[in-house]
Amino acid sequence: MRVSTEDGAVRLSEAELGGALGARATLVQFSTAFCQPCRATRRVLSEVAGMVDGVEHVEVDAEERLELVRRLEVRRTPTVLVLDGDGRVVRRAAGQPRTVDVIAALGHAI
Repeated sequence: MRVSTEDGAVRLSEAELGGALGARATLVQFSTAFCQPCRATRRVLSEVAGMVDGVEHVEVDAEERLELVRRLEVRRTPTVLVLDGDGRVVRRAAGQPRTVDVIAALGHAI
């Protein structure tokens, strides 16, 4: 997972995401209905969120939230954002992530 913003310049709220932010970190997944890797990504992110206290997983339907997709320059699904406890984007990845990479990215958020 790579850093995509400078100094956490992008901050997202629960209202924008349509889900609760985690106290320590949030894993945000942009998905579409036809995306096969999105299903596997959902499993990975849900598993990691279940393993780490204070971490939530929020899935955003990219087709329904086009304004947010454009603002964040989401080009493909799945796209995963890792937010810190204040909702700042600290890591970003496109494609299906590995569990170990998600855990490592959380280290930058927590």
